[in-house]
Amino acid sequence: MKMKTNEITAMLLENLWNRYISRVSYAKKYVELVLEKGGRVVNDHIALRTFNTHTGEQPGGIRAIKHILNYLGYVPVGKYEFKKKKLTAIHFEHPNETFPKIFVSQLEVEQLPTWAQQVINQTVVDTPYLISDRSLELLAVLKEEGEIPKVAAEALVLDLAQYFRRPWNAPVKEDVLKINDVSQYAAWTLLHGNSVNHFTAFINHQEVKEWLDLEATCTALEAAGIPMKDSIEGEKGSKLRQSATQAVKEDVEVMGEDGPEKITWTYAYYELAERNYVEEDGVRKLFSGFLGEQASHLFDMTRTRDN
Repeated sequence: MKMKTNEITAMLLENLWNRYISRVSYAKKYVELVLEKGGRVVNDHIALRTFNTHTGEQPGGIRAIKHILNYLGYVPVGKYEFKKKKLTAIHFEHPNETFPKIFVSQLEVEQLPTWAQQVINQTVVDTPYLISDRSLELLAVLKEEGEIPKVAAEALVLDLAQYFRRPWNAPVKEDVLKINDVSQYAAWTLLHGNSVNHFTAFINHQEVKEWLDLEATCTALEAAGIPMKDSIEGEKGSKLRQSATQAVKEDVEVMGEDGPEKITWTYAYYELAERNYVEEDGVRKLFSGFLGEQASHLFDMTRTRDN
């Protein structure tokens, strides 16, 4: 029996989602609430963060994720720039519209102060490439033939899934604390690497009668004890509106003066997106892109300290 590319992509997305909700209690609670009400959990997009610099054996910046997406049928659709945060990003879409969009950003490391560049580069310079040669061979066959044996596909998904974690050694605690004052994005990425930054509920497909829009959903989640962002990005009726839970915190390994230790840091939040219709080339469709200013504000949801 063989599995096709779309089936393998769906398996990988499900694996990443299950790992994510096991760590992000607010997302897990959202799922429970929606299903209790007979609704559907549909994700609009997944976000990941990268460093645009030399990262050892792993491709640098957006390419760290893009080169995998290429094998799975995703294509780049939109490009974004966040000058104040020294970030650029690309969002990818899949021909299968049931698959979430994937938003990959990169920190332009060379735009940081020299000392901060050195901290990042020293931490990531010897990064190993976490995908096996066998998996690369399977991906090549998959791209060429569109299918591979089921047993091989299952092994491939497990190997690809473990790529989405921090690939470099634990950063130095003082480096993380210092660089957080310059870029909380940099501090987060030093600690979490390729880990999923967030998933996003697609409110349009939620199908909960009591939660007709983003406001109602946010109000209900807050009433259920989920700490929420204090405002919604985007005016009512605009083509994209977004909000989010607060980020959960985790104990993350760092290197202290006396060896490995743990510090508490933000990991991920659960975003919520509501899209409205736009007309493109005479066709009315849901807006599928992202808006720079709104996305910029949502980057700050992983802020740990004032910076």
